[in-house]
Amino acid sequence: MKPSRHLLWCILLLMPLNLNALRGPRPAQNSIRDDVQRVAQLKPVIAAFQWFQQQEPNFRKTHLEMVQVPSPPFGEQKRGEWLKKQFIATGLTDVEMDKIGNVTGLRKGIDTKAKLVALSAHMDTVFPVGTVLKPRTEGSKTYLPGISDNGTGLMALIAIANSLKANPVKNTAGILFIANVGEEGEGDLRGMRYIFTESKWKDRIGSTLVLDGGGTDTIVTQALGSKRFEVTVHGPGGHSWQDFGTPNPIVVLSRAIAKFSEVKVPDEPRTSFNIGVISGGTTVNSIPESASAHVDIRSAVPEQIERLVGVLREAVEESVAEVQDAHSKNQKNAITYEMKPIGDRPAGELKAGSRILEVVQAVDL
Repeated sequence: MKPSRHLLWCILLLMPLNLNALRGPRPAQNSIRDDVQRVAQLKPVIAAFQWFQQQEPNFRKTHLEMVQVPSPPFGEQKRGEWLKKQFIATGLTDVEMDKIGNVTGLRKGIDTKAKLVALSAHMDTVFPVGTVLKPRTEGSKTYLPGISDNGTGLMALIAIANSLKANPVKNTAGILFIANVGEEGEGDLRGMRYIFTESKWKDRIGSTLVLDGGGTDTIVTQALGSKRFEVTVHGPGGHSWQDFGTPNPIVVLSRAIAKFSEVKVPDEPRTSFNIGVISGGTTVNSIPESASAHVDIRSAVPEQIERLVGVLREAVEESVAEVQDAHSKNQKNAITYEMKPIGDRPAGELKAGSRILEVVQAVDL
């Protein structure tokens, strides 16, 4: 985790800053890189960086405490309550947990009319309920489920808020700290969807910086789109001996999966698919009445996602039709299917010349 770099990103994203804070007139044609250098040399910012170094042992302790609070998909409540207390302790105002489970807090800016800069990190982990959260240390590294994804992002939020409280860094625009739910698994971004569609902040945010994972060597400017489906095949069911020959939903679904898995995907734009869950049946000697599979389709380009959705539907329809043709004279053997959407994450891309990207890139130099 590099909270000091995250802090500098945060400060620069709030520009145009109060010119008095820059201690001198801003030269005409000043570049963003020049702004970064000037801000990085301000005494309050230097003091904040030094504070980070001094507080590193405390960060590690707080980080470890946080990631031992369980936060599985759709079970983020306990960690949310823990984070709410941390946000209050950092001096943020308007701290609350909304009806979805997001925890938000505001650091007010000098200009109360300026659009807010949102700093967000997801609080849920990919690990399910019951995962043992016991740390294991090897040398200077500590291992624990979720300690990086996204314990480091959350710790950066806490560290930045504490640093701004401890040091006289003044921000023109307000900073909205967001610990959001629903990023992992089938959460379908429900936390951030709520922030930007229903929350009281939805029209006040001007830019957003997402902190995720432990590295600072990658800047992500594309929102990877995905669509997820639960594909279910239904049949009459029966006994494996007495009703032998009755269409088996597991076999039909397996054929569909095999057909779909042969689809070709491009290297550019990067596109992928996965069958992550398959279920059906009750006993080894009975023909199941249904079988289901969860299918994940991803791409940076919406057109590729829609193409694969079409291929998936065709594969299922063909497999069902093949069975129906073989049993067309026996309506009792009718077999059907359904494709139920269980996730829809839109794709998007930040323009190359966007100011928020130029600021982050300049900080990284």
